[in-house]
Amino acid sequence: MLMPIVLASGSTIRANMLRNAGVEFSVIAPHVDEDTTKRTMTDENAMPCDIADALAEMKARAVSGKAAGMLVIGCDQVLDFNGRMMSKPASPDQAVEQLFAMRASSHTLFSAAVIYLDQQPVWRHVGQVTLHMRASSDDYLKDYVDRNWDSIRHSVGAYLLEEEGVRLFERIDGDYFTVLGMPLLEILNYLTQQRVIAG
Repeated sequence: MLMPIVLASGSTIRANMLRNAGVEFSVIAPHVDEDTTKRTMTDENAMPCDIADALAEMKARAVSGKAAGMLVIGCDQVLDFNGRMMSKPASPDQAVEQLFAMRASSHTLFSAAVIYLDQQPVWRHVGQVTLHMRASSDDYLKDYVDRNWDSIRHSVGAYLLEEEGVRLFERIDGDYFTVLGMPLLEILNYLTQQRVIAG
């Protein structure tokens, strides 16, 4: 490996994705004000894909200042439902409300990654995937949230595709890793092309 890799994220899922791909890296969780950035950009009518990109860059930039000579990967994910950005549910009731609204329709996930080196961006990508939810019943959605609240409370859209949440969907158009919150294939391609990892 030519230089160390740092994941600027507190996400266990993102760390596991890189780890399972055989990438050696360390983790430094960024301390950034995501909510203010989201509110400001939403008020300015920014596109959801641009919000995801800006949040990923903000995380990479924040950590890059503490990681000289290291490639720092920042990631973020935004859910766009009919032009409205959905956030992580604050309560089980809010999760049920979100799922009621999104069932029998489609929404789009944007998963952005930005890589920094010595406080400068050197690569970026925003993955996009469209998910089509089935018309699940009220009872099933309420029971789903009751059973899974501990794991879905930190998930945009109130579901995890790698768990029971997959049953909420009838079709997915796009890359599975993008749904999980990281455009993994594109990141691996970049790291391989730069000879940071073997390939």
